[in-house]
Amino acid sequence: MKVMIVEDENFIALELERIAQEAGHQTIGPVSTVEQALAYAQRSEVALVDLSLSDGLSGAQLARRLIDRHGVDVIFVTGSPENVGHGIEGALEVISKPFTDERIASALSRAEARRKDFDSSKAAF
Repeated sequence: MKVMIVEDENFIALELERIAQEAGHQTIGPVSTVEQALAYAQRSEVALVDLSLSDGLSGAQLARRLIDRHGVDVIFVTGSPENVGHGIEGALEVISKPFTDERIASALSRAEARRKDFDSSKAAF
């Protein structure tokens, strides 16, 4: 699965990239702005998105565009999970920082299973 890393803190971005790759996924990025993320959206299936990016508190708006316009599944990885509120419709999960390797890998596994289920249901029609 192609996983875009959207995170402006380099150390965290590299950790997310490592976890995704060790779980068998291809990674795109890391990217740190909405503009960069949208440039790579068509190549992505899932995005790990922080709420606070280099261009401000723009993660939520980015997630909405990724979900609605590009069909990218979004998993928030944020130090401020309370700012997601009751969630953003279409986002798969909200993971709090600090996170564990297992938490990220598990969320990616669920996202992959969801995509496979969706793809197989489309193929049935």
